[in-house]
Amino acid sequence: MGDIRQSLLPRDVLSAAKELLYHLDIYICNLVQSGRQPPQVDGKTLELVEEFILHSPKDRNTPSRRMSALQELQLLEIMCSCFQEQSRDAVRQLMFSALFSLQRNQADESRMSLLSKLVSMAIAVGRVPILECAATWLQRTHRVYCVRLAQVLVDDYCSMVPGSVSTLQNIHSASPRFCCQFITAVTTLYDLSTEELTPPLELLQIIVSWIQDDLRLVLITFLNTPLSGNQPINSLDVTPLGGLVRWCVKAPLAYRGDKKLALTNGATESESEVGPLFSTLHLSVLQVFLLLPTILNEKGLFGRLSLLQMDSLATLTSELSRLLDLADKQTHKSSADTQTLSQLTLDRLAQALQVAMANGALLCSREDLRAICSRLPHNNLLQLVLSGPVMFYNNIHTPPLAFSPHAAHSPLASHATHPVHTPHTPLATHAASHPQYPAQPFMTGMPFPFRPSH
Repeated sequence: MGDIRQSLLPRDVLSAAKELLYHLDIYICNLVQSGRQPPQVDGKTLELVEEFILHSPKDRNTPSRRMSALQELQLLEIMCSCFQEQSRDAVRQLMFSALFSLQRNQADESRMSLLSKLVSMAIAVGRVPILECAATWLQRTHRVYCVRLAQVLVDDYCSMVPGSVSTLQNIHSASPRFCCQFITAVTTLYDLSTEELTPPLELLQIIVSWIQDDLRLVLITFLNTPLSGNQPINSLDVTPLGGLVRWCVKAPLAYRGDKKLALTNGATESESEVGPLFSTLHLSVLQVFLLLPTILNEKGLFGRLSLLQMDSLATLTSELSRLLDLADKQTHKSSADTQTLSQLTLDRLAQALQVAMANGALLCSREDLRAICSRLPHNNLLQLVLSGPVMFYNNIHTPPLAFSPHAAHSPLASHATHPVHTPHTPLATHAASHPQYPAQPFMTGMPFPFRPSH
């Protein structure tokens, strides 16, 4: 395609971009049809994209070409039509990659700007092919750029335009793959460490409703991705489960009643307003964990693949230790209220750990888990999880080579008195006695023998 540059130079900026998109579509169709594996766009074509669509000068002597806001809008509409009319997904994906895969050069800022506007428009006008391509882009791109795209979309649909949140809400049924990747990106972006990094109420409502409607939504990327072990370095997690657990566990401290968070429109929200949403989200996450044994068994991965990573859990418990200490020192409410919020936080952590371990989402030794929780304050339910018979993977570093998905060979088989699929057992409160567990000598007279050291 390098020979068309001379024909593009005399054209106005919009006409040149439109003509290049037309030739790019033909070029990639021929490339895919040739059967070359893998099909790869050549460097000269990428240079044309940078010069005539992203407007990055080819050299210092070339005058800078810039579009007006109206011309840029027209280009976005042309791109939406181009992807919509192309029926072959392989061509669409390769074309999207040619336009927006980051090349680590000065054109990347222009790529991100145009990409953000295109995806935002695709949400507005329901262009599913673009959303599907964007989902793949989010899966393959460094997480720093993924959260930048997520931030733009949150600003566009949850902050800047009143009433537009319903438009974002409605893409759930159009492109579940994009929604899954979007949730992963926003849970990476918003870690509840500051007011700026706390998700807007509208965003929280959307995500809660999405997951309530379809629990498997958060597993779509995992279910549709061949796990070859070559996940791009620093890419987003394969599921948003880790980020969602972080949200639910940290929420009581982030939305304390005496610590109202300012929103972009000047309003405030407190724990009393968002608390039920996070409670619903927490329940939904636990329900997703309960789906995993069947899914992991079908893939032959039960006991072999951890969807929750120990390093992220270690980071979470470290953050919790700091936040709980800070809450004790800075709160202006009664100590009883502070204690209630702290215990709710630790209860949610304990529930998430117990249900994740029981259903194969977290593989670790009991000793490792006690180590990362050692600085947390005492909590009865958490103590039971750390010391009770809920850990099934004490030898995860050397998993069985001849793994069988059948129940008879499951690591859970020996725990017949602790049914895996009964949702009430993992969430049992810390009562004085636990008849559902078999009697064990080390628990006699000492319900919680392993107190965390401080």
